[in-house]
Amino acid sequence: MRLFEGTPFDRPPRCEKCDQLEEECVCPPEPPLRIPPEQQTARLSIEKRKKGKRVTVVRGLPEEGNDLPELLKQLKDRCGAGGALKGDELEIQGEQLDRVRETLKEIGFKVKG
Repeated sequence: MRLFEGTPFDRPPRCEKCDQLEEECVCPPEPPLRIPPEQQTARLSIEKRKKGKRVTVVRGLPEEGNDLPELLKQLKDRCGAGGALKGDELEIQGEQLDRVRETLKEIGFKVKG
């Protein structure tokens, strides 16, 4: 006799929506949780890097609940500059404070800095 034989743990897992086995389920995955921009505050700053290069840094936006790579792409396109995503920080090359602030406000974020 197996340890969990006859208990709910003995049965294979089933989909909660269609009641099919999880391996056979064709339900679309649930969309990821998104936090509305109006409920978030982005903090902007300008930092100095090697050889005197300056970058605009956006902090305060959590990785979960946001599509940071897409937001970075929008900011880079709007500023016409390169950039990088480092953890939960967005970096845009150059002093782009005004453009980044304007873009984030258009999207709906609260902005400080």
